[in-house]
Amino acid sequence: MLDSPKPSYGSRGVIRKLRHRGKTRRKKGTVETRGKIVISNRIQQRPEGAETCQVIGHWEADTVAGKAGPACLVTITDRCSRYLLVGKIAKKYSALTAEMMIDLLSALPKKKRKTITPDRGKAFSKHAQVTQALNDLPFYFPDPHAPWQRGTNENTNGLLREYLPKSYDIALSSDEDIADFARKLNHRPRKCLNWKTPHEVFLNQVLHLT
Repeated sequence: MLDSPKPSYGSRGVIRKLRHRGKTRRKKGTVETRGKIVISNRIQQRPEGAETCQVIGHWEADTVAGKAGPACLVTITDRCSRYLLVGKIAKKYSALTAEMMIDLLSALPKKKRKTITPDRGKAFSKHAQVTQALNDLPFYFPDPHAPWQRGTNENTNGLLREYLPKSYDIALSSDEDIADFARKLNHRPRKCLNWKTPHEVFLNQVLHLT
């Protein structure tokens, strides 16, 4: 009786039969870079004017997505006035995000574009293109998993959810709808602004706090 032929494995197949299944091992101290973006500046390096929220032109940015559909919003909020800039993109791609940021911010005078602190997500991986397009506008990135370091933008996104809940497909809203939502928020009086609106504070460049 002939012996049954033994199964043949490729080199990788043999490795997979070992105890550790051929898992890649890294040297001690190796930093994992997959899925991470290269940052330009850390939030701790941000100018004092950005920290005090007393100077217009220091912005925070993020993306807002719905539960269904690939479309999302790029939101940019001024830390001082709470003024919101927002635009819709078809997918959360870094190239589309950078293009929208340039479109939204380029309409502003340079004196109102001092710094920007975005989320650390891959959508903002092309931040260098935005910096170059907007006269060296510097980016300052928060620490990992620290959304409170962009609290102004996080709170504004929460208000935006009143019009665009998480279950909603953002693609169903037109650019005119999105602009109207932003207009409503920018004309809503805020307690933190002594009951002025973001629109009033942003245009006047004066912040009176009690």
